Amino acid sequence: MLGPADIRELAAALGVRPTKQRGQNFVIDANTVRRIVRTADVRPDDVVVEVGPGLGSLTLALLEAADRVIAVEIDDLLAAALPSTVAARLPERADRFALVHSDAMRVTELPGPAPTALVANLPYNVAVPVLLHMLATFPTIDRTLVMVQSEVADRLAAPPGSKVYGVPSVKAAWYAEVKRAGAIGRNVFWPAPNVDSGLVSLVRRTEPLATSATRDEVFAVVDAAFAQRRKTLRAALAGWAGSAAAAETALVAAGVSPQARGESLTVEQFAAIAEARRRITGAGA
Repeated sequence: MLGPADIRELAAALGVRPTKQRGQNFVIDANTVRRIVRTADVRPDDVVVEVGPGLGSLTLALLEAADRVIAVEIDDLLAAALPSTVAARLPERADRFALVHSDAMRVTELPGPAPTALVANLPYNVAVPVLLHMLATFPTIDRTLVMVQSEVADRLAAPPGSKVYGVPSVKAAWYAEVKRAGAIGRNVFWPAPNVDSGLVSLVRRTEPLATSATRDEVFAVVDAAFAQRRKTLRAALAGWAGSAAAAETALVAAGVSPQARGESLTVEQFAAIAEARRRITGAGA
C-alpha cells in the first residue's frame, strides 16, 4: 500500500505534478483503497482493468486481490514509472501486471486474458465517455466500480423521473444495473479536489435488452430526446424521425405518449421507440 508520504516521494522523484487538464487527483488513503477493492467485489480469479492508475496505490491493492491487473495510463511519466513501482512493492505479483500506455478512449484490445472487471478512479473530465467506451469495447467486463465526481455518480445512477436523469443514466443502464455504492471525501486525495466523489457500481445485464434495434439506433433516440429535454418527445424526436408526425407514429407504436419527455422514460422504452421506427421504415429488413 502507498501512504501519503509514499505518494509524495514517488511524485517528487518523478517530477510529477498533478494536472487539472488530465483530472489527476491521486488517492493517498490506504483505507479508501481497501474499501474500493472490497466494494468492487474483486475475486481471486478476476482479470481487472484499471484506467488511470496514476502512481499505483489502487493498482497494488487490486494486484493483491485479483488474478491479473491491466492498467491503462495515458501520462508518459506515470506509465513509465508504474511497472517499477509494482516490481519494487509487490515483486511476487509483478508477473501478473500489464501496462497499456494509451488513451483509454483509443484502447480496443488488451493483453492477456479477457478482463472480467473494471475498477478505476476516473478523471472527472472524461469519466462518462471512458466508462461507456470500456463497457462497449469489452463485453466480458461483468462488474465495474468507478470513483467519479459526486454529481457524475448521481447522474449515472439516477432513475427515470429524477432531475439529473439524462444521457449518461440511460446509456449506462443499457449495459448494466447501476447504483451508487458510497461517498468519498476530498481529503483522501492529493491534491484535494474542489468537489466530493462517489462510487458507482455497475453489474452487466445477464441478458441484453430484448430489442431488434441496435445499440447505436437506441442511443440515437436517447441523444435526440435529451438534446431538447424541455420539449415533448413528439417535438424533440422530430429531427431524428424526419418530422414531428413521424416521431408521433413511432412513439404511439412503441406505447409511449408523444407528450412525454425523455427524462420519464426507461432504457427499455427508448429501445421500444427505436425498434418501432425500425419496423415502420423497414430498416434492417
